[in-house]
Amino acid sequence: MKRYFITLSYDGAAYHGWQVQPGAVTVQQCIEEALGKVLRLPTPIVGAGRTDAGVNARVMVAHADMPEAIVEKDKAKFLRSLNSLTPRDIAIHDVVEVAPDAHARFDARRRTYRYFVHHGCDPFLRHYSLNLAPLDYSAMNEAAALLLDVADFTSFAKLHADTRTNICHVDTARWVKADAPQPAAAGMLCGDGAIASGMGVPGCQYYFEISADRFLRNMVRAVVGTLVEVGRGKMSLDQFRNVIDRRDRCEAGTSMPGNALFLWNVEY
Repeated sequence: MKRYFITLSYDGAAYHGWQVQPGAVTVQQCIEEALGKVLRLPTPIVGAGRTDAGVNARVMVAHADMPEAIVEKDKAKFLRSLNSLTPRDIAIHDVVEVAPDAHARFDARRRTYRYFVHHGCDPFLRHYSLNLAPLDYSAMNEAAALLLDVADFTSFAKLHADTRTNICHVDTARWVKADAPQPAAAGMLCGDGAIASGMGVPGCQYYFEISADRFLRNMVRAVVGTLVEVGRGKMSLDQFRNVIDRRDRCEAGTSMPGNALFLWNVEY
């Protein structure tokens, strides 16, 4: 048996999050079932994170201990077999041998999430992006910059979670205008040479990008929900700072829907 890192991605709409749990279909469960059939033995996996219900992953990494003879004899065939046994909204991209003590979760140095929003009804963006009224992105970025100096994220943590500490080290927190929504809405484009430009133009898509060494359960969606209050003019910069200082989840904004959130990258 050797340890391998498995790189994968998934659309989280049909799943009750990543982690195996009784009475619910999860991404981890589906992959473990596929591995069990291919390897013909129970094969638990450990993911780099535990995404919530409905949350997507552009990149997820998991580790598993698997027989070298089966995995490496024909890796392409092994990957095809896995992908034929997992639902179409889960894709296994690669398996790479790592050190025997390598850990997908504890060895990850940095994780990046992106939350997507757009303005104006768009049938092609609606599954993976949240339609909102125009927002003040300059004010939201001023508020987001404050997160770089925060250590305790209790204000944005799910209540009664089983984490031992709410300390996280955020090194990136910013709102970015997408160069071109995919697909662009009704011919409207963002960026240089756009048909229409400016803050909150219908058809424009933005994303909030945040990177840290670790994240608390529900943290990103709570941060986004609070920043949106700033963008709507319902919360000032001082009030946002006070939300952080109070360390009280009840003071922060509403948690935003999971369908527009992506685990974007995991770095080791």
